[in-house]
Amino acid sequence: MKFSEFGQRFNAYSGITHLMDDLNEGLLQDDMIMLGGGNPAAIPEVLEKLQQTVDELLQRGDLIRALANYDGPQGKQAFLETLADYFNQQYNWGITSKNIALSHGSQSAFFALFNSFAGTTGKGKRHILLPITPEYIGYSDVGIEDDLFVSREPTIERLEDHFFKYHIDFKHLNVTKDTGLICVSRPTNPSGNVLTDHECQQLDALAQKHDIPLLVDNAYGTPFPHIIFNDVLPFWNDNTIVCLSLSKLGLPGVRTGIVIANEEVIKLLSNLTAITSLAPGGVGPVVVNELLKKRQLTALCDDIIRPFYQERCQLAVKWLQQSLDDQRLHIHLPEGAIFLWLWFEGLSITTSDLYQELKKEKLLVVPGKYFFPGQKTVSDHAQSCIRMNYVQSEADLRKGIEILARVVKKYW
Repeated sequence: MKFSEFGQRFNAYSGITHLMDDLNEGLLQDDMIMLGGGNPAAIPEVLEKLQQTVDELLQRGDLIRALANYDGPQGKQAFLETLADYFNQQYNWGITSKNIALSHGSQSAFFALFNSFAGTTGKGKRHILLPITPEYIGYSDVGIEDDLFVSREPTIERLEDHFFKYHIDFKHLNVTKDTGLICVSRPTNPSGNVLTDHECQQLDALAQKHDIPLLVDNAYGTPFPHIIFNDVLPFWNDNTIVCLSLSKLGLPGVRTGIVIANEEVIKLLSNLTAITSLAPGGVGPVVVNELLKKRQLTALCDDIIRPFYQERCQLAVKWLQQSLDDQRLHIHLPEGAIFLWLWFEGLSITTSDLYQELKKEKLLVVPGKYFFPGQKTVSDHAQSCIRMNYVQSEADLRKGIEILARVVKKYW
């Protein structure tokens, strides 16, 4: 086939394609232990609440109406208004429904936003600045041009009990005339790092000084799904773009992202949605709108979702420390999200090779090299890390950690 440059670019294999292929392959194999993908846990209480909500919507006919009708390109208006009220009550942001747009999941929002603020302009080429790596695997390949990202390596703080923590290196964080947008995830996927309120304020000051937006990817953060173990405040102002998702609430199949921004950005996103897909999906919004209007969403996140992940995270850390009692094992301090980021210092093979060895043992993880977009070379540190989730059953999690420990010990 004779593809255009655009077609050739997206015909190439990518890290996120690798991840989703593995996720699908694992689901098709009953004996594969899936510690690689980002699918949320099947929490029984959450599934029960979703089932109850869907049943009520079906009985009233609201779900059928959502299935049988297009929404506007900005998204379901009733949900936009409910969200605006919710954030104003929670944080006094002073937004309206005109400050919110829905997308087909956060990933499609990143594609639209990154390519709208970076790439070729009449005055040169602008880039997205990632002030800390590792960062989300899904950012790397969304650019319609090469070299869309510039990123900075973190400083590393070594802690007790096998832990370490990344910090933004503000001393070497340079915003230039070619920077079009600053982007961070909070909590960070893959490391579970959570930027402090002060760090967000520093990034906001830099963004405003250079008249560029700050994008905060809040897919795992506060107030929903609230898979965050620190007390922090959500951050937004007129120069900030906040992206949320319904996926980690337990609704990845509805593919619904939420973008909160100034009205100019929301108009841009709405136009792009109309052109590329007419309208975002309406099923996720009608379900979560019902939870919000009944004031059930906050309790679901605070009392069920967050405690489940925090308890499972602590269990995974305990088993790792028991199975790999070696000073060369380093676990990034888990402050949120649904992953553990493991650094095997002094490993005799790369974690890309380790990934292949683990796959032979029916264990899937994700090698670290995919999480460093904007780096010209893959560092030794990147090639010594993996991301593993802890959302599977306790039996699978324990078995997976035992396999991981056995294989890693062969290559130290």
